[in-house]
Amino acid sequence: MSLLYNPFSKLSKFEYLLWFLSLTIVGGGFIISGSRDYLTLTASLIGVTALILVAKGDSWGQILTALFALIYAVISWDLRYYGEMITYVGMSAPIAVMSVVEWVRHPYKHTTEVEVSVITKKKAAKIIVLTAVVTFMFYFILSTLGTSNLMVSTLSVATSFSASYLMLCRSPYYALAYAANDVVLIVLWVLASTNDTRYIPMVLCFLMFLANDTYGFINWMRMRIRQTAGEIK
Repeated sequence: MSLLYNPFSKLSKFEYLLWFLSLTIVGGGFIISGSRDYLTLTASLIGVTALILVAKGDSWGQILTALFALIYAVISWDLRYYGEMITYVGMSAPIAVMSVVEWVRHPYKHTTEVEVSVITKKKAAKIIVLTAVVTFMFYFILSTLGTSNLMVSTLSVATSFSASYLMLCRSPYYALAYAANDVVLIVLWVLASTNDTRYIPMVLCFLMFLANDTYGFINWMRMRIRQTAGEIK
């Protein structure tokens, strides 16, 4: 499957509405907060755009996810959220790049939509074990680095790792794991915003992430049913 196409031409009216609503809320929050942190705004706008495309099973969503991960890591470094920085630079960005390759190699019937995969019991067990190991290791690494809000940051690593792995596996359940991660990150950035209002856009960003990931799960389940029936939308 080639990436030389306009991914936004495939969005439905509802998806356009969700996308523009997300952009408006994030942008509006930036203006209201009086923030001049344009890097945070840029990351938020790229992030919500990436998610609406990922919800469509479109490989361009993964490309934007990798870009978001790199910018978000810089923001996290500034706030000493080292768990977020390491997670997104060392895990989310590389897995997003691998997912681009995986999704491009597995299109559904030569469309721009990725073929939905089924997670076996063996693979599910592998994900659980790997998530536990990574979380255990990161707790001590983050503790040594003096990470702010250590327990919340550690929980973010766990949810983010499982979500990224499920997305690489082309499973609809990536969206549920990311929704859990969104809740954790909302708490994390609310804590940051109590000290600095310029991080309010990040709170709104992850609220919109939660809305988009919820839709992503619904749409991927629809995709699985439709693909199982051999239908093309």
